Amino acid sequence: QVRLVESGGGLVQAGESLRLSCAASGRTLSTANMGWFRQAPGKEREFVAGDQWSGDNRSYADSVKGRFTISRNNAKDTMYLQMNSLRPEDKAVYYCAVRGHATSFDRESAYILWGQGTQVTVSS
Repeated sequence: QVRLVESGGGLVQAGESLRLSCAASGRTLSTANMGWFRQAPGKEREFVAGDQWSGDNRSYADSVKGRFTISRNNAKDTMYLQMNSLRPEDKAVYYCAVRGHATSFDRESAYILWGQGTQVTVSS
């Protein structure tokens, strides 16, 4: 059974950093196109960041550009989201996902496998 498991969420103060991890079991991530989404209370799930397995392209939502960085360690089948300069509006449940297309980074319907999510809370 293929699974994605996120970790690294928690409670931080505004301006601090967190690094989320997404570990895969049952499949390798080295040939998977991946992405991060988030869902705040009362809001729809939104795209945060995405990359291609080849490493050729990465894409970020405007709201996180310059603060968040997506990366991966294929040897460990793990993807990361480094989040710096966190803001209260970054509070959400963060999900990692495998994308079925090389592009369409921000299209939720392009993602075919999801993790269970990890909570990030930022206090002001």
